[in-house]
Amino acid sequence: MQIDKSKNKFWYQCTNCGREYSVREVKYLCPDCALQNRDDLPPKGVLKVIYPYQALRAEKLDFERLKSNHFLELLPIQNLDSLPFLQVGNTPLYQADKDLFFKDDSQNPSYSFKDRASALVSAYAKEQGWLTIVAASTGNAGSSIASICAAQKQRAIVLVPEKAPVAKLAQIMMYGATIIPVKGSYDDAFDLSVEASEEFGWYNRNTAYNPFTIEGKKTVSYELFDQLKMQIPDRIFVPVGDGVIISGVYKGFEDLLHLGFIDKIPQIIAVQAQGSSNLIDNLNTLDFKIKQSTTVADSISVDIPRNFFMAQQFMQTYHGDGILVSDEAILAASSKLSQTYGLFAEPAAAAAYAGYLQWQSEGKFTPNTKNVVLLTGSGLKDTAAIKSILKKPDSIIPDIQHLKTMLS
Repeated sequence: MQIDKSKNKFWYQCTNCGREYSVREVKYLCPDCALQNRDDLPPKGVLKVIYPYQALRAEKLDFERLKSNHFLELLPIQNLDSLPFLQVGNTPLYQADKDLFFKDDSQNPSYSFKDRASALVSAYAKEQGWLTIVAASTGNAGSSIASICAAQKQRAIVLVPEKAPVAKLAQIMMYGATIIPVKGSYDDAFDLSVEASEEFGWYNRNTAYNPFTIEGKKTVSYELFDQLKMQIPDRIFVPVGDGVIISGVYKGFEDLLHLGFIDKIPQIIAVQAQGSSNLIDNLNTLDFKIKQSTTVADSISVDIPRNFFMAQQFMQTYHGDGILVSDEAILAASSKLSQTYGLFAEPAAAAAYAGYLQWQSEGKFTPNTKNVVLLTGSGLKDTAAIKSILKKPDSIIPDIQHLKTMLS
């Protein structure tokens, strides 16, 4: 089917085969490439959302105008009123020192970067009249879609691996979502949620499987460009599991590149835990090999990176890099973030800062550069993970001498 691009606000392009589709033709994956998919490999056919960049450039849109309209021209929805009333995005960018900035997305409604994706998926579902949204999650995506759906008067159904952190499950339940623990891994929950969406007609929010998850997450790049006064950072450290957040960061800057607001993409560093490195390990190989993931950074513990091919394509096109950090380094970075800057991040978010510290220790920085660390989730989401570095002091008798002894 030929797409009349002059009459479409956006369309899809398959990451693998490059074929283009109108929004009426497909909903999730490229149907041709999806036929090649196997359970033991990252899925092919993930769709990239494309906008009529040439037409938009011809309109001579300036960035302030786009910003004033909340970038609606670059989002796959028709009306801003479709978005939740909760404030999603516009999170603070803190300058920690001359060369270091923290983008704190724990300030989103469910304390997670993933609210950016959930808000857009929910808004699109609202415009299409779909009342039930299903997601597989290790916790953050689930609590995110549960929060957004509560605000939007939609039903959220969340399938989680039975070992997901209790704090995140509590969030999901408090928002009123239907939570279904699944015996097995995140990948098992993912596959079941896809089957359920086909069986019951639910709208699926799954990361990468739904192309709008990437579109929601790209908004962080617009904000960084704005907060840095129409400049791009030199380097961005991104925690990576499935590869959706890093693809969203790239996609946002690529939009700005196509519109002529910037002339290059920042160097983006994918940070993975050593115990969950399936994306970085396979970036330059033809024979994809999976190792079972084990890391304290639960939210980026992924056996099969669902957005591997798009993340790989972005990193190779725009010369990204990857770095692996140990669990010990992640916990140390989490502690340093809290005690030095007053920012309490969950291990998956602290991994990005651990990557920054390791990069710095290896002498890879040049002076007078802007380095951004994405903090993608609150430390309150996974307090069990930091028990090993905490020790509650013994109680004292309520006596000033005992207090002095304790303080000395």
